[in-house]
Amino acid sequence: MDPLLAWARKHRSAIIALIREFVECESPSDSPDAIQRFMLLLGESVNDIAVSQLTPYGAFLCKFRLPGRHERKTGNLLVLGHGDTVWPIGTLKIMPFRRAQGRLWGPGVLDMKAGLAFFVFAMRALRELDIPVENEVAMLVNPDEETGSRASRAGTELAAKQAHAVLVLEPGTGLEGKAKTARKGIGAFTLKVRGIAAHAGIDFATGSSAIVELARQIEVISGFTDLKRGITVNPGVISGGTRSNVVAAEASAEIDFRVPRLVDAETLDRRFRALRPFDNRCSLEISGGLNRPPMERSRGIAALFGAARRMAADLGVDLEASSTGGGSDGNFTAALGIPTLDGIGAVGEGAHADHESILIRRIPDRVALLAKLAAESAISYTT
Repeated sequence: MDPLLAWARKHRSAIIALIREFVECESPSDSPDAIQRFMLLLGESVNDIAVSQLTPYGAFLCKFRLPGRHERKTGNLLVLGHGDTVWPIGTLKIMPFRRAQGRLWGPGVLDMKAGLAFFVFAMRALRELDIPVENEVAMLVNPDEETGSRASRAGTELAAKQAHAVLVLEPGTGLEGKAKTARKGIGAFTLKVRGIAAHAGIDFATGSSAIVELARQIEVISGFTDLKRGITVNPGVISGGTRSNVVAAEASAEIDFRVPRLVDAETLDRRFRALRPFDNRCSLEISGGLNRPPMERSRGIAALFGAARRMAADLGVDLEASSTGGGSDGNFTAALGIPTLDGIGAVGEGAHADHESILIRRIPDRVALLAKLAAESAISYTT
């Protein structure tokens, strides 16, 4: 048996115990104090094997003390995670951490407390087995990924520019645990319409309904979706008007969009900016744009996945690649041209849902794979 896999199997109970500690330290995105508590707990879990700090924007950054010369011939390996979850404080009362049906259950266990615990133990495996690592391995855990990474994006990009490759501890795709080698770019537009208010019974003709104008615009906007090209445009929230007997003076729509390529985002931006009112008594205001650039499957990403696939095969796992419409901090690093492999955290299902869970049997091979990727971090990937 592969020594890293054997080590991970031997330490599975300890890995599960750390996952439980992480899950039971609730850390919703809207609670800075709770997130800081989690980051401090994460620091305690690595204080004997890494040098760590909290950044000014609340992220956790550590550099592991590993066997080897650490010559940094090709740059370091950056590992990305996030400490925030979508679950509010108190969720554990109705959705406690538990072990049942071959799984671990609980808020944030899949996305992504287990992935963080996996990497901590992957680093312990390298140390205990005295496996040399030529380059530095750094882990950056952000506090706001679930809400768009607005505060942490610049820090992520800065750290990535010093790396030759990036691993992202997001969960894999499906119960097969497929790696993610492409992600859609994500953005949002807000369309505000201003019309003319009037009494709906007495002066209807003098008014100009912002709601009617918005409805017409939504028809146009919905036509921007192109499923064959993977482009989706979703008017998800609409609002407007004051009373049913008043012609609405204002209305607005919040619109999500997803694009597989950067050029698609540029095209959408032009189309939104070119919108014109059907009723010339109304005016339109467009704001927003791309938030996360797409993670496009580059030669470097393909090479990094190929290396991971070979390593997984040594562990008896057939690692497959996948693409997804969801985003992660890996979108930012891939857009910089840095080979990025995403979705190599836990294997399970139900992220952001009440059946969130991970497969216990997949814990050892994921820990071993992460250790192997770190040990061979001196590989120079083609960009």
